[in-house]
Amino acid sequence: MANVVEKTVWQMAESLLDGSGIELVDVEYVKEKDWYLRVFIDKPEGIGIEDCQALSERLEADLDAKDVMPEPYILEVSSPGLDRVLKKPRDFERERGKEVDVSLYEPLDGEKLLVGKLEGFGEQGLSLEGREPIPKEKIAQVRLHIEI
Repeated sequence: MANVVEKTVWQMAESLLDGSGIELVDVEYVKEKDWYLRVFIDKPEGIGIEDCQALSERLEADLDAKDVMPEPYILEVSSPGLDRVLKKPRDFERERGKEVDVSLYEPLDGEKLLVGKLEGFGEQGLSLEGREPIPKEKIAQVRLHIEI
């Protein structure tokens, strides 16, 4: 069910954002205490509260009009944040040359968390500067690295 909702909302949000200069980054429909529909958006100069509010109002009106949601839900529209998760090929292209945190399902050379400069992501897996490619199936998650 969540997958179908996410795909439907993705199409609706992309249509609403068409020509705005705002990129749809991700859609999540998850059950916590309540059902949450989270929509993440971005643009080169950064997302403001007014961008989130505008999409939230338009999307909520469309969702209600088309009766898409199977359960009561809480809609959240926001920026993916500084430590965003990289999922799509365009995410990896856009962030090439930046430091990333790579969480692995099992240790590789004794480590489950790797930090390195992103060189690319393709058929061979994830390439970090100075390392052998990491196979896709070993990667749990890739996030932008935040220096604390």
